[in-house]
Amino acid sequence: MAANNLGELLRASCSKWGDEPAFLVRSKHGFEPVSYATLWQRATAYAAALRALGVARGDRVAIQSENCPEWAQADWACQLLGAILVPIYPTLPPDQSQYIVADSEAKLLLAGSDEQTAKHAAGRPAEILQLLEGEDSLDARAQQLLGSLTDADVEEAIRGTLPGDPATIIYTSGTTGAPKGAILAHEGFTSLMEAIVGSLPIDHNDRFLSFLPMSHVYERVAGQILPISCGATIGFAGSLRSLPSDMKAVQPTVMLCVPRFLESIRDKVVDKASKAPLVRRKLFNLAKDQLVKRYRGKPAPLAGLMDVLVGAKVRELTGGKLRFFVSGGAALPTHVSEFFMAFGMPMLQGYGLTETTAATCINHPDDNHPDTVGPPIAGVEVRIADDGEILVRGKSRMIGYWNLPEETAQAIDSDGWFHTGDIGVFEGPYLKITDRKKDILVLGNGKNVAPQPIENKLKESPLIAEAVLFGDGMDCVCALIVPDFDALTQAAAEHGLAPAPPEQLIELDAVKQLIKREIDAVNKTLANFELVKKHRLLSATFSIEGGELTPTLKVRRKVVKEKYADVLADLLG
Repeated sequence: MAANNLGELLRASCSKWGDEPAFLVRSKHGFEPVSYATLWQRATAYAAALRALGVARGDRVAIQSENCPEWAQADWACQLLGAILVPIYPTLPPDQSQYIVADSEAKLLLAGSDEQTAKHAAGRPAEILQLLEGEDSLDARAQQLLGSLTDADVEEAIRGTLPGDPATIIYTSGTTGAPKGAILAHEGFTSLMEAIVGSLPIDHNDRFLSFLPMSHVYERVAGQILPISCGATIGFAGSLRSLPSDMKAVQPTVMLCVPRFLESIRDKVVDKASKAPLVRRKLFNLAKDQLVKRYRGKPAPLAGLMDVLVGAKVRELTGGKLRFFVSGGAALPTHVSEFFMAFGMPMLQGYGLTETTAATCINHPDDNHPDTVGPPIAGVEVRIADDGEILVRGKSRMIGYWNLPEETAQAIDSDGWFHTGDIGVFEGPYLKITDRKKDILVLGNGKNVAPQPIENKLKESPLIAEAVLFGDGMDCVCALIVPDFDALTQAAAEHGLAPAPPEQLIELDAVKQLIKREIDAVNKTLANFELVKKHRLLSATFSIEGGELTPTLKVRRKVVKEKYADVLADLLG
């Protein structure tokens, strides 16, 4: 039976798994365990510190920090008190950070560093407290107040939180417009935990490695709350730079990831193999060929041997114990999924949004349909509207948008269905996402083009890092292409071209022909009205700081269109 609230869920897990490791925390001595009993002690100490600072039930507490165990402890402390945590991406600039604090009317801001504190120099909340260090930090306050919150106090606080009460307000990064705060209830989290643990093979023997932003609903739900709900262990990666060594040290059995992370691993493995001595290079290429054939169900007589000689070494890059990846946040390109599946690392694609508490559908290791996002999770209703839009209903659906009644009414209809803005179809019980409703391109001839499938096909090319399609009101589909400059430089060298900066490289006729060949190959698979007939190469990569990517690394089509308006105008001229 699901817990009534997140505080109750934490108490039950800490009581059941007491001496087992809840966290693995990076230190100079390696990764050191923190038991469930210690997690409970620290969460209640943090709760005592927050209460001493005047935080009460229903108050908003903002947090802006990189991932760390203290982030999770502060979150659990809020859930014990019935306070509402408001996470802010650590990469957001000052104006957006201040907007979230002001809009949510946060009583307190927990900042992970001086850099994060400095973002709030103007428009400060009632109080800012360092999360990690210094005398005036949450950790220091907690140490001073250790034990001041009695068991009876904690029990009373937990009992006072109802299942439908808000647990968090998470501001959607959005691809357009100002962020909106989605209010998520305790029962949304707890009902999903019960359903997921009841269906996916995850238990207290599993190890997770936390490296995605905890400020995002995906990592918060599936990488923090889910492991705690079933007694599993969470290892905290030091940084993206230390991630390769952290994977080998923690040896995770389950890893949450986004497609860009997986593409990066695949590209690095392939690139390293391409630069290896001839014998090793040929061995890797043979292994890839045989293992992919076996995965596709084709004859591959050397696949078993290749798996032992090469596949095992590739798996060692993730620690060697991985049972499966769970990919979310964006569409997973088929060639990336196929690569990992072929090398013995199952890839489960799932689907969800901030407004649906992250988890709506997910594949199962024993019934995996990698070209879909799997069937709906138990207790979550999903249907397809007449216009193809995916609608979601259930306890995990948000309460609404913070202080935005009109936007809430637009998003949630009178029957309680949340309109996701995604387009999809059911293939049997399995949901397949085909595009974003707002992204559908309407050509001048009235034809509708779904850009994402075409963009994903283009990005399967090793020479193309990003592809953004446009076509509204135009006579054909056109694209802005960001090359993968490392791969492009190597390909150019093979054609006798000297290395050059990106802005010079994209002007070379030979380079233009290389990219055009990739686009032409994709065009052969498309309907006539979908053909990418015009394109331009861009010399600058997309980034969060540049505004082209959201914090979850989705392309902001509107921003790209505005930023490169002159390029598009020239392209269409």
